[in-house]
Amino acid sequence: MKTIRYELTSGIATITFDEPNSPVNTMCMDWQHDLTEVTAQVVKDKDQIQGIVLASAKTTFFAGADLKGTMRLQPADAAAVFREIELVKKNFRTLETLGKPVVSCLNGTALGGGWEVALIGHYRIAVDDPKIQFGMPEVTLGLLPGASGVTKTVRLLGLMGAQPYLIEGKLFPPREALELGLVHELVPNAEALRPAALAWIAAHPQAAHPFDDKNYKMPGGTPSNPKVAGMLAVAPAVLKQKTRGLYPAPESILAAMVEGAQVDFDTALRIESRYLARLIVSPVAKNMINTFFFNMNAIKSGQSRPKDVPRFKPQKVGLLGAGMMGAGIAYSQASRGIATVLKDVSQDKADNGKAYSVKLTQPRVEKGRMSPHDQAALLARITPTESANDLQGCDLIIEAVFENRELKAKVTQEAEGKLAPGGFFASNTSTLPISGLAKASRNPAKFVGIHFFSPVDKMKLVEIIRGKQTDDETVARAFDYVQAIGKIPIVVNDSRGFFTSRVFGTFVMEGAAMVGEGIPAAVVEQAGIQAGMPVGPLAVMDETALSLSVHVLDQTRADLRAEGGTYIASPGELLVERMVKEFDRNGRAAGGGFYDYPAEKGAKKTLWPKLKELFEKPDAAWEMQDLKDRLLYRQSVETARCLSEGVLTTVHDANIGSIFGIGFPAWTGGAMQFIYGTGIDAFFHRAEVLASKYGQGFALSPNVKDAVRKHEPKW
Repeated sequence: MKTIRYELTSGIATITFDEPNSPVNTMCMDWQHDLTEVTAQVVKDKDQIQGIVLASAKTTFFAGADLKGTMRLQPADAAAVFREIELVKKNFRTLETLGKPVVSCLNGTALGGGWEVALIGHYRIAVDDPKIQFGMPEVTLGLLPGASGVTKTVRLLGLMGAQPYLIEGKLFPPREALELGLVHELVPNAEALRPAALAWIAAHPQAAHPFDDKNYKMPGGTPSNPKVAGMLAVAPAVLKQKTRGLYPAPESILAAMVEGAQVDFDTALRIESRYLARLIVSPVAKNMINTFFFNMNAIKSGQSRPKDVPRFKPQKVGLLGAGMMGAGIAYSQASRGIATVLKDVSQDKADNGKAYSVKLTQPRVEKGRMSPHDQAALLARITPTESANDLQGCDLIIEAVFENRELKAKVTQEAEGKLAPGGFFASNTSTLPISGLAKASRNPAKFVGIHFFSPVDKMKLVEIIRGKQTDDETVARAFDYVQAIGKIPIVVNDSRGFFTSRVFGTFVMEGAAMVGEGIPAAVVEQAGIQAGMPVGPLAVMDETALSLSVHVLDQTRADLRAEGGTYIASPGELLVERMVKEFDRNGRAAGGGFYDYPAEKGAKKTLWPKLKELFEKPDAAWEMQDLKDRLLYRQSVETARCLSEGVLTTVHDANIGSIFGIGFPAWTGGAMQFIYGTGIDAFFHRAEVLASKYGQGFALSPNVKDAVRKHEPKW
């Protein structure tokens, strides 16, 4: 056997998972074959066996499915997948119904299929380490736990109790597993696992799962229980509201849970296998696996970080500007143990910025989720000040002031001299080219863009922008800083709007253009929602401020004029300009934009009534599919342009950036994966059709097409 070691000593059969040339154990094809072989050996040795121990030779217990193999599957492979997963489960059932006690020794993390392997054990012992994670996050990859995970979890926790761990993919550490009854014993270290397992085997010569007992009753009741039935009657509708019908996995999991709860155990396993076989060959699963597993791991492992630069750990970071951005960054830094200097023009403004961290932490203290001591320690790391002298010795200073080139230049020159030797300076601009801002710096090689998203405490993405003169060391240090505060870094090259703001602009302006064409604003918003965007384009433009879009438009016109060129505004930009300059509709913060915001607490926003009389055309023709495609294709086309121009250099930065930065629908796998998931030729054809009907924003040049083909992932 290649991936499993088997040893029978003194009546104890030890099955050790040890996949060669891999840091983790996976359910690869070799492992599936070895599992069949080792199961047959256990059956053969049954009379000599007193107990079975499942163990791992890796630092973790088991990582789960072989996802690279999954990416190569085609729809025609569904039947073969069904047979394979049924064989795996047959082996599981053979081991757990042999009448011999089986103990899972969990020395480390067990996720997905790895947790399903752990569930073979009648008794599960784990090392008491809060860093260890258990659970089945398959739903986040568009899959379901199909190696008996759904069936067993429902029978162990009940239909209601199992939902967070199956439909939401909630993970849990060993102590929570113990409280749930999913783990039975904790030991202080890996060395203590085997002695504890042998002691339990000696005390329990015969063992079975609770659900294999003839007197078993499902916790909380089966679907026929009136209380459960009442909740299940509304569950599909609630789920549909969340998924919008775009994510098949949560709906399949719920169906497998409920259908499986009404039949015997083995039939429930078959139901589960059928749902998995259908999901695993679906485009949505491939999109989500590609991005949330492979692309995310590419970023976490530093593939976008310049190589051969020593790791950087920030000790003291200064922030210029204590508004929403600066205050949010201050909290993010302080919560990760970084000493933070928060500077503004007055002590009052700086103090208000620090108060934001009080606002975020106080509810947690009141609910017992954070100790007053930890809150005090976090707040003590933030020094609010009006004096630039307090910035002395910072490893990094980030300016987070208003999007005005002159103001940014002034604060850069005022603070840069306070950096520690070898320190670097960053701008949190969202649109202004970094190379231009770096002109105010005494050392442009040590000047970089670090673009946070609002609200900083909730948004995980940070866009690092390399200016024309920014050196590798500075980019690498910015990358390390972003990871140090628990955020996801992507690296892009300098240009107007960079990547995220540029692509986000196409989304909102395409929505505005639709309004200008006479399409009802409510229909435009619904198109965004149905496509899978978090909110419609008009609502999100109100939040980010129409006035900011016009300010950027004016700045762009001025910049190009100064360079001897002319900027031709898009139909969407012209409509937004009218909204601001003609009708004084500046956005939510200014009292109203595309929506009105009632002053009464709890009252819902409503679309501005005058949109109907100013823009709506009763004879305007529209197709919902066209509207949805316009919103998604426009963003993907712009992303592909960024790739062809060198603004983006990797597909993983494009996909992760589009999902976590601008809310591109997760079901697509991101703005580039949307192209690959659709099929390159099919995407190009549809884009041409949209370009012929709705303008050059959808047109793909030969260079862009070449870039799309060149970066296509190979499996």
